Amino acid sequence: MKIMDCTLRDGANVVGNGFPADLTAMMLKGLVENGVSIIEYGNAKGLGAEELGFPSPVSDKEYLEMAQPYMKRAEIGMFLNAKRYKRENVKYAASQGLTFLRVGADAGDGSKYYEVIGAVKSENLKCRYSLMKAYLLSPSCLAKECADLQAHGVDEVTIMDSAGCMLPDEAGEYVRALKDNISIPVGFHCHNNLGMAAANAVAAMHNDVDVLDCGLLGMARSAGNLATEIAVALAEKAGKNDHVDFYGLLNFLESELVPAMEKHGYHTPIKPLDLILGFSGCHSSFVKTFKAVAAEYGVDVKRLIVAVSAVDRKSPSEALMRETAEKLKENR
Repeated sequence: MKIMDCTLRDGANVVGNGFPADLTAMMLKGLVENGVSIIEYGNAKGLGAEELGFPSPVSDKEYLEMAQPYMKRAEIGMFLNAKRYKRENVKYAASQGLTFLRVGADAGDGSKYYEVIGAVKSENLKCRYSLMKAYLLSPSCLAKECADLQAHGVDEVTIMDSAGCMLPDEAGEYVRALKDNISIPVGFHCHNNLGMAAANAVAAMHNDVDVLDCGLLGMARSAGNLATEIAVALAEKAGKNDHVDFYGLLNFLESELVPAMEKHGYHTPIKPLDLILGFSGCHSSFVKTFKAVAAEYGVDVKRLIVAVSAVDRKSPSEALMRETAEKLKENR
């Protein structure tokens, strides 16, 4: 299973139509260096949106220039709202080295946009396709539409829970219907309006979803998306994470992105250390001692918590913490 990070597109809704250059550069570097291999990028409203009255702090041209150093290190692409399609924008995106465009349209409208899909494919770009408001169709009808999209050249489809209204059994049913009827990869985009993003992600994983959409710190439109770091934690617990540096990503968030976003008024509800407590099964009452031991031995407190909790989650002793810290220090 792969992670598609949408922070630098959907996540930009928390600050407007796009992140400023400094935050964009910080997140691009942090994502790529920690192994996130698929990144949706640019104006929150999609490629060409600035021409239609949706300006962002950085233009499409500038976003593409900033991404150049990372083009060969990750799949970097942009969202293309099918209603805002212009052929010249697709050609320009391809000329700048993007790997993919993700065409977005409401579920049930796919047949209106075969021309757009064809234009993307004609430029040798991967065509991902987002079925926005996927819940407008039943799972079987959505699967039929996806079969038609596959026949017209789409390389990957994404079930978008745009209003965050699905429950886990529904999320699982949609993924399973598509997996049983098409051969291209299936993704799931979880919004969190009912607080179900993580639960829906687990249901999607249980039904063999190929890609999970997410955003760093849960950043996205409305109530936000499945947080990238939670998606990686869930994949790690399920044995499905083979490419993202979990601890590296958490350290990047803790030291760089969380403080930067707090200056912009965004406060993440689940900070990296709290996520580690849930990941490891460690009770928060032990954190003070863990921090003291980690500081004394110069080791990552998050790794220490996970390693100790694998031995004793009920009442870990300071002696066990010190013994484990010594081993972590020796193995660095």
